[in-house]
Amino acid sequence: MYRLSNAPVTPRVFCFSLQAEAEPGLMPRVLELFAKRGLVPNRWISDLSGARNRDLSIDIQIEGLDPETTDYMAQCLRQIPGVTAVLTSVKGRAATAPLSKSPLGLTRGSIDERVSDHDGLPGQARQ
Repeated sequence: MYRLSNAPVTPRVFCFSLQAEAEPGLMPRVLELFAKRGLVPNRWISDLSGARNRDLSIDIQIEGLDPETTDYMAQCLRQIPGVTAVLTSVKGRAATAPLSKSPLGLTRGSIDERVSDHDGLPGQARQ
């Protein structure tokens, strides 16, 4: 196999960006998805925001995943109570395969917002 350049191969870093309600038990539940797979995120940044710090933003970066596992983990993150949106992306070496689509028709890297009935009309984003 021949390399096209002498540049070092940079491993892909998969990124997860979550929006959630600021609840004390949310971060351990998010971290558990990585820990039970024997993974330690390369980077974890969390910030409180919104009115009276009621919103939580979490940005996670991790190497060593494949696109299928990343998609599956994003689906699992979306099921955690209190998580309102999950965005995934890849940085580093460009992906050679086309982006996969979820059963909902979303392309990996798009935002998926979950809004429950008590938060407004189905499909209506929160303000």
